[in-house]
Amino acid sequence: MNLAALLRRAGQAYGDMPAVALGPRTVLDYAGLARRSAVLAGGLRDRLGLAPGARVALVMTNHPAYVEILYACWWAGLAAVPVNAKLHEKEVRYILESSGAETVFATPKLADALGRVAEGLPASSRVIDVDSADYEKLLTGEPAPMAEVAPDDLAWLFFTSGTTGRPKGAMLTHRVLQAMTLSYFADVDSIRPGEAILHAAPMSHGSGLYIAPHVAGAATQIIPESGGFEPEEIFDLLPGYPGTAMFAAPTMVKRLMEHPAAASADTRNLKTVVYGGGPMYVADLKRAIDTFGQVFVQIYGQGESPMTITCLPRWDHQNTAHPRYEARLASVGRPHAVVEVMIADEDDRPLPPGETGEVLVRGDSVMPGYWQAPEATAETLRGGWLHTGDVGALDADGYLTLMDRSKDVIISGGTNIYPREVEEVLLRHPGVAEVSVVGKPHPEWGEEVAAFVVARPDAAPAAEAQALDELCLGEIARFKRPRHWYFVDALPKNNYGKVLKTELRKRLQAEGEGAA
Repeated sequence: MNLAALLRRAGQAYGDMPAVALGPRTVLDYAGLARRSAVLAGGLRDRLGLAPGARVALVMTNHPAYVEILYACWWAGLAAVPVNAKLHEKEVRYILESSGAETVFATPKLADALGRVAEGLPASSRVIDVDSADYEKLLTGEPAPMAEVAPDDLAWLFFTSGTTGRPKGAMLTHRVLQAMTLSYFADVDSIRPGEAILHAAPMSHGSGLYIAPHVAGAATQIIPESGGFEPEEIFDLLPGYPGTAMFAAPTMVKRLMEHPAAASADTRNLKTVVYGGGPMYVADLKRAIDTFGQVFVQIYGQGESPMTITCLPRWDHQNTAHPRYEARLASVGRPHAVVEVMIADEDDRPLPPGETGEVLVRGDSVMPGYWQAPEATAETLRGGWLHTGDVGALDADGYLTLMDRSKDVIISGGTNIYPREVEEVLLRHPGVAEVSVVGKPHPEWGEEVAAFVVARPDAAPAAEAQALDELCLGEIARFKRPRHWYFVDALPKNNYGKVLKTELRKRLQAEGEGAA
């Protein structure tokens, strides 16, 4: 079934219900959203000449047009390529080139920069400002008929950084996103018409995936006027929207509860906070429950299995009398209803409860592979299981506890930063002989990027920090660059010459404990 059928269904049954809001103001009801998406689908197919399966990129900050563009792509039988608006121009260019996107929708401040990025791309590529007359022209005409799609047709090309240093495109099909949508209702939360989801996290990934279940439930998609996460703005919006849910990284939850307005804010309409994207410490979670009540649900997922590996439901947060209550709060919950989860050893053999190994997943919500990357697909999906790269253990009750989010990944503010991507940039500097990048614990962001650098004999180590920082700013997104520099004589290595990042992390942990 075409994902857009869920919007058509909501438009027919709940046409007068609010569908999209900008701050406190309703922009579209469900009848209007369904019609605009259908008309825009016709514009994409007929005016722009996009054939079924063509890729359409969304290089946008959170914006009301995000929802109608996503559904117009699906209505027309096209694939959406949402792109993180915080990425560096070179990273955006790589994604556009790799995906072969023929049309790029951009919010105004990004449209000008994309003019430079698009130079040299195929002539068929075009950049359209969503606040321009060109965009409005696409919304003139009659609604297009909905395209017939196969369950395994591409719907969302989810680019996620990888340990190879280049982003990989996880192919999320209509089947994958349908399974994710149904799993939300089965495992995470119920949604009634007239309730809402507040998009304070980026719609290009975390929060945007929850557009689908909330359209299926005819809930209002609230886009903050700031376009992002501003605690005071969130507190101001909540009284106007009963039954509000939001997706938040743990660092966002912490900033909300520590904001001065939290003590007096009216949060009675806050129904659900789905948190994920990084570890939530039990002490912080308990404080959040004390501040906002029993509104929390945890999810663990990856771009390759979007939001659908495990879930710690509201009941487990409420069940304080359970003898393993704190252990369950420290876990990431039980497998979603649409997947199987297995802990495996180095030979992919299943391990018994309590044993630590790699987290493997299979089910309809798992991607069929990476875009144009057969070798990476074969390695990641070997044996029919998604190999997450994360290390964890299942207890006898089926609750998964992650020992390490992954061996290398740094999670800062809920965003994944892959060290090799940063290391490859730093190694371009002529003064760098070796480098290793790891995460340094941070009380608010979870982790910050730290770089251990071995300088070449003729280089002046400490004097190079500014040059290395400028190199990063010219090549990768600002949030990925190291915030801490350590110039060392040598990196710790094992007998095979592999850098022991665990030793570097221990040094940073000891440094933090000493400071404390």
